[in-house]
Amino acid sequence: MKIICDNKIPFLRGALEPFAEVVYLPGKETTAEVVKDADALITRTRTACNASLLEGSKVRVIATATIGFDHIDTAWCEAHGIIWRNAPGCNSWSVKQYVTALLLALAQKRGLNLEGMTLGVVGVGNVGSKVAEAAGILGMKVLLNDPPREREWFACHSEEAEGRRRNPFVSLDEIIRRSDIITLHVPLQKDGPDATWHLFDEARLAQMKPSQILINSSRGPVVDNKALKAALKAGALKAACLDVWEGEPELDPELIELLDFSTPHIAGYSADGKANGTTAAVRVVASVLGLPLLDWKASGVPAPLQTLDFEIDATGRSVQDVLTEAVLHTYDISADSDALRADLGAFEKLRGDYPIRREFTSFAVQLKGGTDEMKDRLSKLGFKIVEQ
Repeated sequence: MKIICDNKIPFLRGALEPFAEVVYLPGKETTAEVVKDADALITRTRTACNASLLEGSKVRVIATATIGFDHIDTAWCEAHGIIWRNAPGCNSWSVKQYVTALLLALAQKRGLNLEGMTLGVVGVGNVGSKVAEAAGILGMKVLLNDPPREREWFACHSEEAEGRRRNPFVSLDEIIRRSDIITLHVPLQKDGPDATWHLFDEARLAQMKPSQILINSSRGPVVDNKALKAALKAGALKAACLDVWEGEPELDPELIELLDFSTPHIAGYSADGKANGTTAAVRVVASVLGLPLLDWKASGVPAPLQTLDFEIDATGRSVQDVLTEAVLHTYDISADSDALRADLGAFEKLRGDYPIRREFTSFAVQLKGGTDEMKDRLSKLGFKIVEQ
């Protein structure tokens, strides 16, 4: 049995070796010649799994250790008997941390009071729902847009007038009309009723107001990058922040200069999220190939550079100030943004050599002079609270 693995997938080495020949390669070196005699692929988004790669191969299963699966030609795989699986939700807590840090960093940079501001969340799956929850903990009002889930809601409440009135979703036009900040968490779909390719195109960006901020950490082509650059140049919106890009890893330096925060597709790159993705991928391959690893779990997740136990002097400070210090202690988003700005050509290196980032649940915080409200909000974000 032979399994080809992307060599940047962490916590994987040693898991499959007792049962198969395992070959670790960079995504770009995973070619048709390499995979022709392989039984399985464990991959990331950098490997296009399509007819060009797979035609005539022995591959029976493809497991991507990522939420996204637009790099897999799912229809072709299914037509040719190849099982494919992604890892839905594996890094949802990581993206929650990323967006929470981004919102607080934006507030710090722009002098915003998030309490009472409105966040529009477009896409309310594993990731978007957690982002919406975090925004509520920050004191923001939240609007939700997700047409497929809204249809499901109506299907379940078709005979309940009160249930229909409680519909939690709003239209995208209403999101744009009422939100101060809009954050995108949709899959990439090029066609169909729920197409998201250039969901925010020139026309939709023109609907936005000069007071609004746009965040995209879903998939690059969900936002028309050329149209966004033009909108920012024209002052059609206050700011934008991107973690994902059209044409990545090649970036538009002019667009970078117009953004408040620019990161190299690492929103979901916490060590915990990566471990979850690796765990899901190994279990899928084990299930298809009959390996005794159905309960395998990635281990050895290292500690970050930051201290896992820390103290904040909250005396006389606002809730937002305390939340900002706690969240940015776990993740300094400015460092990622500055590193990319310093060297756009290092996009892949910054992703491949990403430093250890741990999620909120790994951290314990002690508040000096803190209020019950501060403790409650930190606890709801996932922090452990150490009592004095």
